[in-house]
Amino acid sequence: MSDDLFENAPASSGDYDASSIEVLEGLEPVRRRPGMYIGGTDDRALHHLVAEVLDNAMDEAVAGHANRIELRLEEGNRVTVSDNGRGIPVGEHPKYPGKSTLEVIMTTLHSGGKFSGKAYATSGGLHGVGISVVNALSTITRVEVARDRQLHAQEFAQGLPKGGLQDLGATPNRRGTTVSFVPDTEIFGDRNFSARRLFKLARSKAYLFAGVEIRWKCDPSLASEDVPEEASFKFPGGLADHLAEQIGGRECVTAQPFTGRQDFSDEQGRFEWAIAWPLYSDGSTSWYCNTVPTPDGGTHEQGLRAALTKGLRAFGELTGTKKAKDISADDVMVGAEVMLSVFIRDPQFQSQTKDRLTSPEAARLVEAAVRDHFDHFLADNMDRGKALLGQVMERMDERLRRKAEREVKRKTATNAKKLRLPGKLTDCSGETDAETELFIVEGDSAGGSAKQARDRKTQAILPIRGKILNVASATADKIRANSEIADLILAMGCGTRKDCDPENLRYDRIIIMTDADVDGAHIATLLMTFFFQEMPDLVRGGHLYLAQPPLYRLTAGKESRYARDDAHRAELAATVFKGKKVEVGRFKGLGEMNPGQLRETTMNPETRSLIRITLPQEFEQRAVVKELVDQLMGRNPEHRFNFIQNNAGEFDREMIDA
Repeated sequence: MSDDLFENAPASSGDYDASSIEVLEGLEPVRRRPGMYIGGTDDRALHHLVAEVLDNAMDEAVAGHANRIELRLEEGNRVTVSDNGRGIPVGEHPKYPGKSTLEVIMTTLHSGGKFSGKAYATSGGLHGVGISVVNALSTITRVEVARDRQLHAQEFAQGLPKGGLQDLGATPNRRGTTVSFVPDTEIFGDRNFSARRLFKLARSKAYLFAGVEIRWKCDPSLASEDVPEEASFKFPGGLADHLAEQIGGRECVTAQPFTGRQDFSDEQGRFEWAIAWPLYSDGSTSWYCNTVPTPDGGTHEQGLRAALTKGLRAFGELTGTKKAKDISADDVMVGAEVMLSVFIRDPQFQSQTKDRLTSPEAARLVEAAVRDHFDHFLADNMDRGKALLGQVMERMDERLRRKAEREVKRKTATNAKKLRLPGKLTDCSGETDAETELFIVEGDSAGGSAKQARDRKTQAILPIRGKILNVASATADKIRANSEIADLILAMGCGTRKDCDPENLRYDRIIIMTDADVDGAHIATLLMTFFFQEMPDLVRGGHLYLAQPPLYRLTAGKESRYARDDAHRAELAATVFKGKKVEVGRFKGLGEMNPGQLRETTMNPETRSLIRITLPQEFEQRAVVKELVDQLMGRNPEHRFNFIQNNAGEFDREMIDA
C-alpha cells in the first residue's frame, strides 16, 4: 500500500466509534447479503428457493410421514409447495413465549427439527436456514398448516410477520404443510421462475424416493409443449427407472445396467445407484444426498469411484488379466451414465447451497455398499464382466499411451534442450506413473511457497507477474509480443488457436492458483479468457482447473478448519464450531501461507478441492460463449457497462477491511 494514502489522514478517528458497528438482527443479514445463504441472486439462486422448500417436503416423505407432494407454479411468479406430512408445529415455542413455533421457524436463522436427529433420521435441510431464508427473500410468504384436524395460517413479508397465527377452523380431511411465496424483486430483479426447470426438478425428486408421488401443476399461460399444465410422477424403480429413461435406445457395453440398493443397520445410511456404459455417446453424472443434488460430487462420489475401480481390478485378477491393476477411476467413469443417491445422518456440505458433500464417512459407507454388489454383477455373468473390463481397459491403454507420449516430450525438452522452456518454469521430473500438473501462480512470493509445497515428481510451478494481457481486447501482434503469454504458450507445448493440439499438452492438468480475493479472481478471469481464446480444445477436453485456496483459518482449541470464503466461514461457525470461541485468521494471499498449509489446503490431491473449467453442453456452440466473452472482456466498454447494469443485482458489495 502506498504511503500517500496516509499523508492527509486526519489525526482523529473521525466518525468511527461504537455507533459505527452494526448488529444485524432477525433475517436482516440474509437480505443484506443473500449470496452467503443461496450463492447469489441469479437464476440459479432464485430456483434454489424452491429447492429449499421442496427439500423440506421431501424430508417428511423420506421420514415416512408423507406420500404426496404438490409443486405449483402460478401467475405473478408465485410458487406453492404442499405435502401431506405431519405439519409444522404451531404451539407456543418454549424459548420464545408468545410466539408460535411456526413463526420462530419462519423468522429465525438456525431453527428447525433437524439438528438433534430426533425428528428426522436423514434430511436434506440441516443448518436451519432454508425456509427462513426463503421467507426473508420473498415479498409475501403464506404458510398453511393442517395439524391435529385444525387448519392454521400465517403470512409474512420480507421475513417479518404480517400478523399472528390465524386459526381457520376444523379440517378433518387434511394434513400437512403448504408454503406459498413470491420472490422479492428488490433482491432478484425481474427474474421469473422457469416452468421447464421446476418441472424437471419435480420429476427428478420423484425418482429419488420410490415411495412418494409428486404432482405438478402450472398456470395454463405458463405451460408449453415440454411442460404440461398437470402431471403426476411416481417411480417404483427409483433411479433404475431414471437411468432407463436417460439411456433410451442407446446401445451399452452391458445389456443390463448396474443398479442396486443397500440399507445399513444402526441408521448408518441407505444407498441407491444406477450405472450404464453407453458405447457410442458420452455419459453424465448425477449425485444426491438426502434427495439434494450435489453437482460437484464429494465424498459419496469418491466411495463409488473406489468401489468400481477396485471391483474391476479384482475381476481382472480373477480372469488372469494382469494389466487390470493399472485401471484408474477415470477409466471406469469417463463416458458412463452414473446416478448415486445416498441417505445419511448429519451430512456435511461445502456450503448452504450443498453443491458438494464433505462427510468423511460417506466414502467408506458407499464403497462398502456398492463393492459387494459390483463384484456379483461382474462374476455372475462372466461374458458381461469381460465385456465391461475390455471396454475399460481400452480407455486405460489410450490414457497410458498419451501419458507416455507426454513423458517423451517432457524428457526431450528437459534433457536434450530441443524445446525452449520459460526460465521461470520449475518443471516436474516426470519420472513417475502419476498424473502431472502445472500450477500457474501469481507473483514470486506465492511461487516460492508453491515450489516448496509441491510434489517435485508430478507438480510444476509457473509464476506470472500480476494481471496478464486481456487477450479478448488485444491485437494478435500485441498478444505475440507479450512475454507472460509467450511463457504460458511455451510451458503448455500444445500450440494455440487452429494449431492447438491437446495431444501435445505437456501436463494432464493445468491449475490456475490465485489469491482468494477480488484481484485473484480478476487474474483467474484473464487466464481463463486466454485459454478459451487461444487454446479452446484444451478447455473443451477438461484439462483446465481452478484451485480453491482458503481465505480463513478457524481455530478453537486443538481443532482447525479452513474456509474458502465468507459463506463457508459462516457455515463452519454454525456447525463445526457452534458455541465455541473461535480464533479467525485471514490469509491476504497465497504467499502468506507457509508451504505446509498451502500443500494441505490447495495442492495435495488427497485433501484439496478443484473446480474443472469446461463448457457446459448447452454452450458447446462456441459462438455463444465467444459472444459472451467478447461482451465482458472485449474492447467495447459499453458492452461491459450494460452487462454490469443489467446484472448488478447478482453481486454483493465487497466489505472493506479496516
